[in-house]
Amino acid sequence: MKLTIQLFAGIAERLGTSLLEYEYSESTLTAAHLKESLALAYPEAASQIRTSFLAVNQQYAPADTIIETGDELALIPPVSGGDGTGDSDTEHRSSPSEHRTQDGLYMITKSPLSVEATTALVITANHGAALTFVGTTREMTGEQRTVHLEYEAYVPMALSQMAAIGSEISERWPGVRCAISHRIGQVDVAEISVVIAVSSPHRSDCYDASRYAIERLKQTVPIWKKEIWEDGSEWKGHQLGPWNPMEN
Repeated sequence: MKLTIQLFAGIAERLGTSLLEYEYSESTLTAAHLKESLALAYPEAASQIRTSFLAVNQQYAPADTIIETGDELALIPPVSGGDGTGDSDTEHRSSPSEHRTQDGLYMITKSPLSVEATTALVITANHGAALTFVGTTREMTGEQRTVHLEYEAYVPMALSQMAAIGSEISERWPGVRCAISHRIGQVDVAEISVVIAVSSPHRSDCYDASRYAIERLKQTVPIWKKEIWEDGSEWKGHQLGPWNPMEN
């Protein structure tokens, strides 16, 4: 079985490629077996591979998922989600550097973000409350100075996961509307990396839904950030304990 596996962030950097061609000799292959086989084949990245999740056709795959010829595969290392459903559900708008879901509520772009534009997506006549969270690049973490951040995304899956967050919010807080915009590429100090806007008939749901959205974003959306310092750099992933994007 010949497989093509997309790589991101630290794994891609360690192996020197973003697209791995791999041949598996046995007829039946599960997600867990593929990960372990890759870890043995590439010992220099084994620890990163084992802490990653496999995405199959842009969905996080349980360990017993059967891999089929022609599946779209990606290794997803722990995500960062902008700390500070598929291609058919996305549109490439005026610029190839901007990607949105068809409803326009979820966007990934290389261009600077507009707080006002994202907030306007959730303002409706029947909602009396709107709340916007803005994440920016922080310069100092302790005594370490960040020069800028670099964000990378598995764009189609990231958009579908953003939309899934919106659906989860609608189920938990009926009537709440959500929009998320995230920037990729270089984001300088004090520039905006993510904007999350929510609106609802009453303010209490706004506070709860906004907090839920940013925490889920950091848990499930395949976006990674690389901190660039004056004397080095490092990919930053999930920093809230063991990472499991399939937990809810």
